[in-house]
Amino acid sequence: MSNAIAAIVLAAGKGTRMKSDLHKVLHPIAGRPMLLHLMASVDELKPAKKVVVVGDKADQLEAALAGSAELAVQDPQLGTGHAVQQAESALAGFDGDVLILYGDVPFVPAATMRSMIERLGAADAPAVVVLAFEPADPLQYGRVITEGDCVIKMVEHKDATDAERAVRLCNSGLMAAKARDLFALLARVTDDNAAKEFYLVDIVNIANADGRSCAVVKTDPDDVAGINSRAELAQAEAQWQAFKREEAMAGGASLRAPETVWFSWDTELGRDVTIEPNVFFGPGVTVADGVNIRANCHIEGATIGTGCEVGPFARLRPGTVLGEKAKIGNFVETKKAVLGKGAKANHLTYLGDVTVGAGANIGAGTITCNYDGYFKYKTEIGENAFIGSNSALVAPVRIGRDAIVAAGSAVTRDVADGELRLVRGEQLVKPGWADRFHDAMRKKKAGK
Repeated sequence: MSNAIAAIVLAAGKGTRMKSDLHKVLHPIAGRPMLLHLMASVDELKPAKKVVVVGDKADQLEAALAGSAELAVQDPQLGTGHAVQQAESALAGFDGDVLILYGDVPFVPAATMRSMIERLGAADAPAVVVLAFEPADPLQYGRVITEGDCVIKMVEHKDATDAERAVRLCNSGLMAAKARDLFALLARVTDDNAAKEFYLVDIVNIANADGRSCAVVKTDPDDVAGINSRAELAQAEAQWQAFKREEAMAGGASLRAPETVWFSWDTELGRDVTIEPNVFFGPGVTVADGVNIRANCHIEGATIGTGCEVGPFARLRPGTVLGEKAKIGNFVETKKAVLGKGAKANHLTYLGDVTVGAGANIGAGTITCNYDGYFKYKTEIGENAFIGSNSALVAPVRIGRDAIVAAGSAVTRDVADGELRLVRGEQLVKPGWADRFHDAMRKKKAGK
């Protein structure tokens, strides 16, 4: 099992700076908890073991992970070294390579993790591999003192000399080590420091004192950006969105105002897609080739077919499926709505729990009345049906192929194929009535 990989993810902190009832690592970026962004990258390495070290709000983490990783509890919390030790029993009998990651550092690429593992397996057999970075401002980061790519000392900022603080290479906190080395070194770490905590970085200095070598791998600062506050969460969101926008445009989509388009972690776009300003994608959206999404749309859980047009000012909710060249216009809302090829609802309409046949036209102001306060019901609209403006289709109801529903109708019974259904009161005409009414009212107001 020597080539196997395990990941230990530290997520036991209280995250007090978030000021939230939600665990820090479950705050979403692009609609996905930051922890699950990290776990997705870990999964690319096909690890044999995944252990998440939990503490505060452990039940929330257990629910979010849904059995995809083992949990180890750190209580009390006595530092990063102590946190990693809590995973030892979960890794009993494991003799492979171990990555140490942080749940609030979500954007570490799988390629960076691989480079750490590869360095660990190099001919010089380092005891520990440290992931380091060079930030624009080193601030209070611990420093990594190196000769070549060998680490000769790890030092906290507060303990560093002026010469050591001049070193720009900083410790990300992420490490890799063989399981047998990792836990043997951790057993020798002490809490002989001002904070009375067991520091993970001490394993490097202990290994060096033993005459073992430790190595460094460098990465981009953005890859190891930690998130500890709402402001940093917003920065991470902005970083992710900027990357996704560039990726979308490189893939053949046109974004008229890129900075105003917001993607979800799983948004899929085809080629020659045009997205106008102020469009928001929630999770679960797939957009085929040649789609035009006009300004100010909110789209979530929807599949949009080739050549469709959506918006402006449209809202597509989960379960929406638009067939080829279907059209959803301004101020139209859909939910669990399946529209066939070329079907269209151009304005001011609600379509919920409905199937709309190919070529059907839904007039302005139409609604499907799908909820009676207790249950949802379905509406079926046949191919090439024409639904007149301001119609209410009271589900469950079926409108047949080529049928016409006259404007202003409230339809409560099925409409047969090719039938006209008109459901409204008889129009009355009373010549001169309005003139007499106005004369009477004016006299009354004048007191006559």
